Amino acid sequence: MQNTPSQKTILLIGASRGLGFAMVEEYLRRGYRVIATGRATSTEKLRRLAETSAGALEVETVDITITDQVAALRARLVDRRIDLLFVNAGVKNDDHETIADVSTEEFVRVMVTNSLSPMRVIDVFQDLVPATGTIGVMSSGQGSITNATNANFEVYRGSKAALNMFMRTFEARSAEYPRSLLLMAPGWVQTDMGGPTARLTIEESIPNLVNTIEAYEGRSGLHYLDYLGRNVPW
Repeated sequence: MQNTPSQKTILLIGASRGLGFAMVEEYLRRGYRVIATGRATSTEKLRRLAETSAGALEVETVDITITDQVAALRARLVDRRIDLLFVNAGVKNDDHETIADVSTEEFVRVMVTNSLSPMRVIDVFQDLVPATGTIGVMSSGQGSITNATNANFEVYRGSKAALNMFMRTFEARSAEYPRSLLLMAPGWVQTDMGGPTARLTIEESIPNLVNTIEAYEGRSGLHYLDYLGRNVPW
């Protein structure tokens, strides 16, 4: 289904639960057309929401760590204009593992999912995003090297710091396209990943995060921001 000229289309990668699903709900409330993805085994909740969306929500399946699936999704969306491409997919390892004792396999899993795969998605889909559009990815305040004053969450932090660096180099090699590039830090939120003791509820984080994304529409260059629009130190 094609979007009308007045209705913007958003592609949300990794939207089957938690923050991604909340972003889908928020953008639907604001009148956007949303293409939301999850892995093949995790889209049931999205599909139930799509049934009540009057056609505003389309559900696609992709595992971003599998390049053939990313390419297949790109082929299915070949004729679409994407006003906002946002990659939310991410994982974490055990909170208590340090870089000294994490297994090689677990380190690779986190880095591939949180750093390599989002950038591959952005590279593959960037030409569907016009010069006036936005490309964003869910980073974390934990990815700030400046703020890394304790030894918690070492592997997860490293994966988000790597993601930030890769977005910086992506900006450098795509400088001829004046799109808004966003690294978003949603805060510590009560999700399956954040846990029940997190400081923020989804309702406190996501509407503000979407406000910030909207506020940076048309502001070219790379911006590392929290959910309230404050700059996060690199």
